[in-house]
Amino acid sequence: MKSRTLRAVALVAGASLALVTAGCSAGSASDDGSTTISFLSWTGQEQMKPILEAFHEEHPEVTVKASYSPPVAEYIQTLQTRVLSGTAPDVFVIAAENKTNLIDSGAVIDLADEPFMDGVQEFNLDTYGRDGARYGLSLSSWAAGYAYNKDMLAEVGYDGIPETWDEFLKMLKALKDAGHTPFLESVDQLPTTVSAMLGAKTSEMEPSLDEQIFSGDSTFEDEWTPILEEYNKLFTEDLVSSDVVALDGDQVRDEFANERVAIINAGPWIINAVQEANPELNWAFGQVPGLADGKPYQAGAAAPGYAISAKSDEAKQKAAKTFLGWLASEDGVEMFHEATNDVTVTENFEPQVNPVFESMVEPIRGGELYLPMISWQRKEDLLNVEVVAQIQRMIQGQISAEEVAAALDAKLAGS
Repeated sequence: MKSRTLRAVALVAGASLALVTAGCSAGSASDDGSTTISFLSWTGQEQMKPILEAFHEEHPEVTVKASYSPPVAEYIQTLQTRVLSGTAPDVFVIAAENKTNLIDSGAVIDLADEPFMDGVQEFNLDTYGRDGARYGLSLSSWAAGYAYNKDMLAEVGYDGIPETWDEFLKMLKALKDAGHTPFLESVDQLPTTVSAMLGAKTSEMEPSLDEQIFSGDSTFEDEWTPILEEYNKLFTEDLVSSDVVALDGDQVRDEFANERVAIINAGPWIINAVQEANPELNWAFGQVPGLADGKPYQAGAAAPGYAISAKSDEAKQKAAKTFLGWLASEDGVEMFHEATNDVTVTENFEPQVNPVFESMVEPIRGGELYLPMISWQRKEDLLNVEVVAQIQRMIQGQISAEEVAAALDAKLAGS
């Protein structure tokens, strides 16, 4: 997932609890008329703390009691546990992996008529909406592709990521022969490469790939197997070690920042950390190469949205709307962009994007983004867990690409 969320939207911080300001009771309203609301964030504490402090300075009548859980799986599980136990936070993240459950269970309120939803792109509103209702305030979109070391690529005769997958594999072989670790991709979530290749495929289909699968007109096995077979060439041709299953996104990022790998899967959330670790690194981003019958593309989606709990009382919902209204303000959007490098999509602020990410901006603003979990029509949480587990098995040589896809068909069918 962001993160996000396939971080998407996806910034990781250790689970912790922090009071932004002190002195207010946990009830709906204190004697002085102020209100305390709870907020479960998957943007890390380091990024959110100054944003929350700025909000409280402008709105001292609202105190935000913030807790943090890292995306994606841990956040989804933490939130689900709290929702089911009747202790849902007043404000929390609605994401690709949990939106269906939250909407179907009536856990979130409709924000369609709130003024702070004005000026947000329809793409983002639709992502977390249904039948005219809007359940999440999504202020940015993200894309993930490949971050690459320009100097390493230049050593083997390339000035960027090739447009075709065959040429990309050829380049990885050249990088390996030159003594470099050519490529690493974190696979603790659905791989960026797979999502982007599926995105390129569905962009040329009518009805879409997912509409055909979920209507029963096609299957994961038919649609996914060829793409998974191409992806698995990274491992069957010994270009990437199967040990990558033990690495998370932060570890892959650090290998890149320290110039121990030429190319990684990545999104804008790595930019600050990489540039702080290695200010002299000569690097940029590119799209995932296209297959023979496809085109370069990128994984991505509307960033996870902020939702308000339907179980919160009237005073807390009112305070929560004040909080969301400030997050959607020019000051709030600007601060969030500076903290995360997400490409914001509101009319009141146009972000200045870091030059290393410039090539990805036009596809983001054009909505040329795809994330399976956003497009899956049901069971997206179960399918997400299944696909990550099965792809890791494939990488380790335990099952075939076809068996990965067949397992998704079985999960969708309920077995």
